[in-house]
Amino acid sequence: MELGNFGGYPTQQILPETGRILVAEPFLSDNYFKRSVVLLTEFTPEGSIGFILNKPLDISIQDVMADTPDFDALVLMGGPVGRDTLHFLHTLGDTIQGSRKIMEGIYWGGDFEKIKELIQSGRIYPDEIKFFIGYSGWSPGQLEQEIQQKSWFVLPGQTEYIMNHDTSHLWNKILKDQGEEYAGFANYPVDPMLN
Repeated sequence: MELGNFGGYPTQQILPETGRILVAEPFLSDNYFKRSVVLLTEFTPEGSIGFILNKPLDISIQDVMADTPDFDALVLMGGPVGRDTLHFLHTLGDTIQGSRKIMEGIYWGGDFEKIKELIQSGRIYPDEIKFFIGYSGWSPGQLEQEIQQKSWFVLPGQTEYIMNHDTSHLWNKILKDQGEEYAGFANYPVDPMLN
């Protein structure tokens, strides 16, 4: 599937796949996905899964993971699905048994007990892991349809975006980093009536 120029929108040649980033178009008004950046951790004919990278929650990992010492890792809203589940992305690779490699240097999930052990022993740092409450999910063909409807820009995943703890400007930064074709979108007002 090749995506063309949508009347002022960048010409997209990149297709969704595991390890790619979805960046919400400026006027996407969905409560969960407004101005969001999502890492795709699974993209298959059976559907897609991802995690919102720029919606931090005002809670600590100690609030959701019992018997965990103070640890200043980010806890984010991963999406509207499974809001009673805890997930994590990390850079620790095979150190965490059961991890799935998403792209070079980024892994999804694994053994929670090992994470707790590493936190307790001080062998993991907050910038090596991000926790997520819930996840983002799409049924077969749903994400492709949303992309065709111009809801998302599909961009290459980069570790600096995925593990960045300054989430407040991530959406703007990624768009500006893509060059002139995307940079203008970063300055669009949240409310188009203010333009």
